[in-house]
Amino acid sequence: MKSLSPTPDGLDQAAALLRAGELVAVPTETVYGLAADATRPEAVAAIFRAKNRPADHPLIAHLPGLEQLHEWAARVPDCAWPVIEQFWPGPLTLVLPASDKVPAIVNAGQDTVALRWSSHPLLQALLDRLRRPVAAPSANPFCRISPTCAEHVRAHLAGRIAAVVDGGPCEVGIESTILDLSGARPAILRPGAITAAMLAPYLDLAEAGAPDAPRVPGNLASHYAPRQPCYRLEAAEAQELAGDAGWRRAAVLAIEPPAGRCGWFKRMPSTPEGYARALYAALHEADASGCRVVWIVLPPDEEAWRAVRDRLRRAARPLSG
Repeated sequence: MKSLSPTPDGLDQAAALLRAGELVAVPTETVYGLAADATRPEAVAAIFRAKNRPADHPLIAHLPGLEQLHEWAARVPDCAWPVIEQFWPGPLTLVLPASDKVPAIVNAGQDTVALRWSSHPLLQALLDRLRRPVAAPSANPFCRISPTCAEHVRAHLAGRIAAVVDGGPCEVGIESTILDLSGARPAILRPGAITAAMLAPYLDLAEAGAPDAPRVPGNLASHYAPRQPCYRLEAAEAQELAGDAGWRRAAVLAIEPPAGRCGWFKRMPSTPEGYARALYAALHEADASGCRVVWIVLPPDEEAWRAVRDRLRRAARPLSG
């Protein structure tokens, strides 16, 4: 795997590889994505092989700009435009009716497509060179911890992809919010940095996705998981377990230091934004700590923490029950 610099020459090399049908890991403001030319089904198929990703799990297509929106979406509802004006480019993915131009492999044969316009300057510069969308799920093996720096990509996809553009750590740290605008009422299908409270002034949001909502990335019950067994517990449970033999052997992630000695400890930021930015790097560290189990003390059960708790719920099993 080549490591490409975040320079015009490095981006020229990345664009050439993508035009040749190769896979290139690229930074976004959320996590590193594994990019392929979205107009070439054979290139997109290589993403599924590299990640061991099921073919029925759709991908997000990253647009070079708004001019491609109507090429890839058959219809853009009126309610989308205030949201697009406010939050694009940024960490927001829109699910819209797919146009005939969308290869079936990108949206897993559905009649909808997930589209995003990223704000990351390196990805924008790369797409300016390519002038076509890229399909770009997270650059990690399927269901494992998402990468937020180039080193995470190199550690888990070496030998499977052509290159990674090293753009440093990602600013947001968790995957984009996915907003479904294809149905009768808008709904958030995956929470992220763009919250329901931020969207509420512009949309009449449904409480949750309808039973027949489109399949979207990152919505499996188990996802973003370390290799080691990983459990989640509320703060009250953690206090009760401090000093337990299992606690002393565990890698522990928590906002407050544990009351009892543990095998390895990572203090997490006390704000939702800071926690999200640090989350996946901390899980990678816990996985490499030498401990055989990971315990995560959950942050507060409040709306502001919804996206972080969503990722932790999928990464970790409940300790009890």
